Order: sequence, then C-alpha cells, then structure tokens
Amino acid sequence: MFGKVKESEQHLNINWKHFYLSVLALVIPMALQNLINVGVTAADVVMLGKVGEHALSGASLAGQVQYIMTLFLFGLTSGATVLTAQYWGKKDICTIEKILGLGMRSAVIVTAVFFVAAQCIPHTLMKIFTSDPEVIEQGVVYLRIVSWSYIFMGITQTYLYIMRSVERVVVATVVYLCSLICNVGINAVLIFGLFGMPALGVKGAAIGTLTARLLEMALVCLYSHFWNKDIKFHTKYFLHTEKVLNRDFLKYAFPVILNEVLWGLGTVANTAVLGHMGSAAVAANSVAQVARQLATVVAFGLASATAIYLGKTIGEKKYEHAKAYARRFVWLSVLMGVLGGILILAIAPFMAEAMTLSETARWYMRFMFFVMSYFVVGQAYNTTLVVGTFRSGGDTQFGLILDMSTMWGCSILFGALAAFVFHCNVPVVYMILMSDEIIKIPITWYRYKSYKWLKNVTREEL
Repeated sequence: MFGKVKESEQHLNINWKHFYLSVLALVIPMALQNLINVGVTAADVVMLGKVGEHALSGASLAGQVQYIMTLFLFGLTSGATVLTAQYWGKKDICTIEKILGLGMRSAVIVTAVFFVAAQCIPHTLMKIFTSDPEVIEQGVVYLRIVSWSYIFMGITQTYLYIMRSVERVVVATVVYLCSLICNVGINAVLIFGLFGMPALGVKGAAIGTLTARLLEMALVCLYSHFWNKDIKFHTKYFLHTEKVLNRDFLKYAFPVILNEVLWGLGTVANTAVLGHMGSAAVAANSVAQVARQLATVVAFGLASATAIYLGKTIGEKKYEHAKAYARRFVWLSVLMGVLGGILILAIAPFMAEAMTLSETARWYMRFMFFVMSYFVVGQAYNTTLVVGTFRSGGDTQFGLILDMSTMWGCSILFGALAAFVFHCNVPVVYMILMSDEIIKIPITWYRYKSYKWLKNVTREEL
C-alpha cells in the first residue's frame, strides 16, 4: 500500500524538503502562541493563588465569560480562515480584504454583546457559576474592568487569524509574547503592590489584562500601518460586504461556531460531572488538563498549519497535491500525538511529588495522566483532520455532527450515567468521559478517505 502511495506521488514532483520546512515555519510560531496562552493562564493562577482563594476563584469564574466569548470568536475566525486560505492560494487580495472587514464587523458585534452583559448584569453572570457571595463580589470587580478589553480582543484576534491564513504567523507570536510580558509584569506590580504601588489584588489582575489587550491592539495597528503592505483594512468593507460573501461566510462560520460552543460546553460538562465526585477528583483533573494543554501545543499548531497549507493548495486548484500533503499531515499528527503522550507519562511522577495533594488525589492524578497519554494521540489526530484538513476544504458541518454524536451522545451521556446512576468509581467515569477522541478515530479516518472534504469554495468574481 505504501509503495502505491509513494508511486502515485512521484508524478507530482513535490519537493518534500521544502514542504516540511514550510510546515515547520508555520507550526513553530503557532505552537509558541499556544504555549504563551497557557503561560498567561498559569501566571494568573499562581499570582492570584497567593492572594487568596476567593480572589482566585472569582477571577477564574469571571474568566469563564471570556472563555465562552472566545469560543464564538474562534468560530468566526475559523470560518474566515476557510475562505481566506483558499483565496490566498488564488491570490485574490481584494476578496481577502473584504473577508477581513466582514470578520472584524462580526467580531465587534459579538464582543459588544458580551461587554454590555458584563457591564449591566455582572452579578447575574457570576451567579451562573457560583453561589458564594464573596467569590461573586471578587468576580464582579474583575469582570467590570476586564470586559473593557473584549472589543479590542475581538478586533486583534480576527486580524491576527486572517494574517495567519495568509502565512503571516510570526506577527501573532510577537504580539502575544509582548502581551504576556506586559500582563505578567503589571499583574505582579498591581496584585502585590510592588515598587510602592497599592496592592489591588483581583483588581490589579484585571487592569493587567486590560493593559495587555490595549498593547495588542496598538501593536496590530502599527503592523497594519507600517509593515503590512499587501492586505489592508478598509472601513468600507467593515461597513458593507456583498451579500454573496456574507452567505459564504455564514455557511462556513456558523457550523464552526456551534461546534466550538458545544465542544466548550462539553469540557464544562466533564468538569461538572467530576465536580460531583469529590474535591480529590477535581484537583487531579485540573492538573491533568494543564498537562494535556502543554502536551498538545505543537499538535494544535500543526492543525492550524494544516488548514492554512491545504486551503492555499486547494485555492490553487492543485487537488492531487492537496491529497498528498494531507497524507503527510496525518502521519505528522500521529507523531505529535505520540510524543505528547510520552511527555505526559514522563512528567507524571514529578507532578505527583510536586503537588500538595491527598493520597487519593495523587492516585487519581496518576491514573488520569495514563488516560491522557493515549487521549492526546487521538486528539492530535482528530484535530488535525477535523480542524485542519476538513475545514481547509470548507467541510465545517462534519465536525459539528461528530462532536454532537461522540461527545454529547456518547462520552458525556454515558459518563454521567456511570457517575450518577451506576455510581462507578472515579477512574471508570474518567475513562468514559475521555473516550470521545478514541471513538472519533475510525469515523474521521473514513471521512478523510472519502475526500468529500476536498472542495474549492472560492468564487470567480466578487
């Protein structure tokens, strides 16, 4: 079989060394971006954890509002990526600028809704996540300040994702790295009251985040004005876009938005199920999830690179090349997943010793790390196919159907039944809750081999 595949690729005259170098140039900056985002979360947790439990809990739960908003933003930007990458392959700069304006407008509308809600009904929003009055008050303080950053965040994220779609990935890494340094520095000064400044606690953390978002916006504006000579933001495209492009955008973005929101709510549901099984299970899972995020930064970067590279190739109408590249991305995803799994197994003993946990929680954590070691292999493979390969050809509905069936229809449903009806122990429930990525593997493989995802979604004239 491998001989036939190799023989079929020979007539394409592909320079595989150039391919791998191009992929590496995309993956490394995006993996660094993922790592930076994990670092921001970790820094906030560590600093506020030293202030007090209520400050940490309030800011963390208030952050869930932003988390839900980012799911909508990721859906919008992913829908824009589907179109932009293919139009980039076609070298249709004008249409890409129209998509940029349309994406910006959509992001501003979404973030404005969340901003108004955070300003007008912050207590109501906090009560969704907790009933503790002290935690609610801390969360409201954080939410009212940090929500001023939402619109800036939406504009910045949309712009940087469009830039990623046209293979300009380094700019986002530089912007987010500067943002991380700014955020951590201001947080340290204002949370703890360094250099004679007042110790503001959770308010200081919110000011640090707001300042970092303003810096991101400023850096993006500078890059757009002085360095980006090819793709410009035009106010006329922000205010008005052709109906046909609006329809295309909604067609590919709306399923992704639903997909991301359902996936995000699914992770919340998993946490809720474990939350009813005791604090030891919650503590162990929180550590396991951080390990998973660290182990998948490269795999998620690979998935984004897949969407960009294949989208560009399909836009160039090189369909056989796209098939050949897709095969290599599949094998790369498995390799990244295996390396991530080995990393999790390697750090498990050190994490068990480093964390101040009960003996029960330590046992749960060791078992969860074992589950995560094979879970990340499936997640790397499925994410590269669903988020990378399938979306590159405009196949955005498949991911939505897949998550609804395997996550909500299988792992969450049967995990909840195992916990609350059959009263199974934590390891059994955890294995069931984390089974969705394994269930997906044969389904995504079948979809991949059908090549139904391989479609050119660009239009000749707009």
